[in-house]
Amino acid sequence: MTDPGSPTAPDTLRARALDALTTARERTALLTTCVDEPDLTAQHSPLMSPLVWDLAHIGNQEELWLLRAVAGRDAMRPEIDGLYDAFEHPRAERPSLPLLPPDEARRYASEVRGRALDVLESTAFRGTPLTEAGFAFGMIAQHEQQHDETMLITHQLRKGPAALTAPDPAPAPPFTGPAEVLVPGGPFTMGTSAEPWALDNERPAHECVVPPFYLDTTPVTNAAYQAFIDDGGYGDERWWTPEGWDHIRSHSIEAPLYWRREQGQWLRRRFGVTEPVPPNEPVLHVCWYEADAYARWAGRRLPTEAEWEKAARHDPVTGRSTRYPWGDADPTPEHANLGQRHLRPAPAGSYPAGDSPLGVRQLIGDVWEWTSSDLEPYPGFTAFPYKEYSEVFFGPEHKVLRGGSFAVDPVACRGTFRNWDYPIRRQIFSGFRTARSGAS
Repeated sequence: MTDPGSPTAPDTLRARALDALTTARERTALLTTCVDEPDLTAQHSPLMSPLVWDLAHIGNQEELWLLRAVAGRDAMRPEIDGLYDAFEHPRAERPSLPLLPPDEARRYASEVRGRALDVLESTAFRGTPLTEAGFAFGMIAQHEQQHDETMLITHQLRKGPAALTAPDPAPAPPFTGPAEVLVPGGPFTMGTSAEPWALDNERPAHECVVPPFYLDTTPVTNAAYQAFIDDGGYGDERWWTPEGWDHIRSHSIEAPLYWRREQGQWLRRRFGVTEPVPPNEPVLHVCWYEADAYARWAGRRLPTEAEWEKAARHDPVTGRSTRYPWGDADPTPEHANLGQRHLRPAPAGSYPAGDSPLGVRQLIGDVWEWTSSDLEPYPGFTAFPYKEYSEVFFGPEHKVLRGGSFAVDPVACRGTFRNWDYPIRRQIFSGFRTARSGAS
């Protein structure tokens, strides 16, 4: 019999799933009620869906997996499945589809949620891979939070006055610690076979050997990146891959997205507010090509995905790989900037409670960090519960990002979590830190 206080006890799993689903829905409501209907139905960028598409898609996925797959119930609205299939219609086409209007989309998502909570109450968390440890409920909570992050990206792309507000992170004194940390070489356990809600691309756990390397203690800041700009980095072909050079030249890119220079000062637009670029924040809204070029200019390189995970999870004293840099405990506001508590990264050097055993800081939260690695399956990978979640993205077209951002909820962020995107993408909440090879 399972100990009632165990993390795998049914009541504990039920409570965790309920909390995750409720937190996600509250955030979805915030993101879709702070603007009027025209902003919900408009496409603010061809890179993104209308907000109302995301709203109904969240409900449709919940119906597909919790009501149909877990509970075996009949479809509520089978005629809309195709409209909200992310693989059937590219984002640029979605405004032309006969989408549910905002009020109907809200009613649909709410009705699905009511029925899903009934399913949660009656589900035994065992017997099938979908129900084991509440996986399907965790998957849906993560899916909704990922779309919440997508909707927050849309809010940043949206023109007009600010619609969202949040307190700023606590001020932090300038970071005076070491600029880099030596991560000793050797094997470590990468990925996970034990995290109950880990997605298929995080599995299975496997041994990975990483040579010794140095890693930036904090993410690269706006001030550091501005030095690259001021040195002519965007006009010097030496620092760019051929593809990167072609991309920035053909799109006239000369600074991070949302930056502009006025009267000798760099300004940025952030959720409807124009402000001076804060020098000590991690740089944000740079694509992989920009991150790679900066690293070359600085005489360094981007870390590999394995290097990033070793720095974030491996404890050289115990030899264990932990869930997070600070250990196995779930994140708190003292550990990391997560969950849209703030609408910006915290200053570089914040959150000492979130340090890794080697003293690397802010590996979780603030900005997604580009790595040099392509998205590839781990040895022994098995697609679950559908190949479109990860498998169709494997290959050199997508670069891996790690660590989450201020826009990521803790349920969708851990030391093994893998994100990916095209190397040209800048609308995402992406930054980076650099590395260099070193001797043990």
